[in-house]
Amino acid sequence: MSLSVEPTTACNLRCPECPSGLRSFTRPTGMLDPNRLAALLSGPEGLARDLVYLNLYFQGEPYLHQGMDDLVAIGKREGLYVSTSTNAHHITPERADRIVASGIDRLIISIDGADQEAYASYRVGGNLEKVLDSTRYVLEARRRAGARHPHIVWQFLVVGPNEHQLPRMRAMASQWGVDEFVVKTAQIDDPHDGHPLLTGDPRLRRYDRDPSGRWTLRNPMHDRCWRMWQGAVVTWDGRVVPCCFDKDAAHDMGQAADGAGFREIWSGAAYHRFREAVFSDRSGIEMCRNCTEGTEVWA
Repeated sequence: MSLSVEPTTACNLRCPECPSGLRSFTRPTGMLDPNRLAALLSGPEGLARDLVYLNLYFQGEPYLHQGMDDLVAIGKREGLYVSTSTNAHHITPERADRIVASGIDRLIISIDGADQEAYASYRVGGNLEKVLDSTRYVLEARRRAGARHPHIVWQFLVVGPNEHQLPRMRAMASQWGVDEFVVKTAQIDDPHDGHPLLTGDPRLRRYDRDPSGRWTLRNPMHDRCWRMWQGAVVTWDGRVVPCCFDKDAAHDMGQAADGAGFREIWSGAAYHRFREAVFSDRSGIEMCRNCTEGTEVWA
């Protein structure tokens, strides 16, 4: 039903739990060729006939891609609901007009603090004023165009240094007139006592101590995952991976040049083996051990 396609792995920020920010990828950095996206979606074997939702995001900052609005337009021509997620540092008034004109349905803006100090505690190298300016530019562009899209979401990644600002952020979202405010808990690769990103409020984190004192995910690990049938991810250079937790494409199912190639991979032996592993021993798959599936229970 859904497909995430990565516009780029490049990013302007240095967020401490993100491989783009840490520059820790083993896979190459690059930009998605619009022709690759069109080949995946369009034509008699194109994926668009089976899809509802296209997410133009995986890793990196999508609006570093100068052709991002063209990528959106490809999805919209195929009748898909199209979204992306941005740190909003590359949206000018002129680009805001193009974003609205592209027809994108959902624009998620990461805004992780009500002041610069709290914001930059996670968005290292970021500028909160730029995020607020970009929000205003898109809201004004939408108003000028008389459009109802994009649906503008402020997404608040809650961590230790900013958790006290959650009520203030809710109030700001209402004052600014964004369409939705979403609270997202942080993925932490090595949670431990004293970790600066762990929140004091247990409802705002994914982890708790187990009886032995070790920090683990709060939810039990079940040998199932609906995402293995609901969708997939395609990297900027055409690799098919099972889900958005495979950030470095460790579980590369194959290279998809077009829709027919993707269908072959989707029904192929490698994908079948991976799904069987999820059913039999999901905790044995490293990326699954820190998965959010089933943990986002409070907002």
